[in-house]
Amino acid sequence: MSTVTEQAELGVKTDAKPAAKIDLTEKAAKQVQTIIADQHAQGTTEKLYLRLRVVGGGCSGFQNKLDLDPQVNPKLDETFSIHGVDVVVDKRSLLYLDGVHVDYHDDLNKRGFSITNPHAKSTCGCGSSFSM
Repeated sequence: MSTVTEQAELGVKTDAKPAAKIDLTEKAAKQVQTIIADQHAQGTTEKLYLRLRVVGGGCSGFQNKLDLDPQVNPKLDETFSIHGVDVVVDKRSLLYLDGVHVDYHDDLNKRGFSITNPHAKSTCGCGSSFSM
């Protein structure tokens, strides 16, 4: 037996955006904001988005890509705001990026962005590609 609340919600369609499935750390967000500020200081006037995508390639089959992109296609892309950074992911890549963790490292042994995908079954020896 269902309650009145459950009956009212059945068949209701909402246009709500999906919840962000991407974990962008505050440190990574600050670094992206710094890079975007540098681009604007060099004369870029367009709004820049952090584009996260998955492309075919590498030893294991898939590679993660991070780019700054001035364009968003509302039919093909999902947009998220995470720690003040506008992140864009195409809907096909979003299928592979559920729960992905994006971080920035500035250590003696490791410098740059890292992307950790909890659903990756294996990675290649250098860590630049993965399989699912």
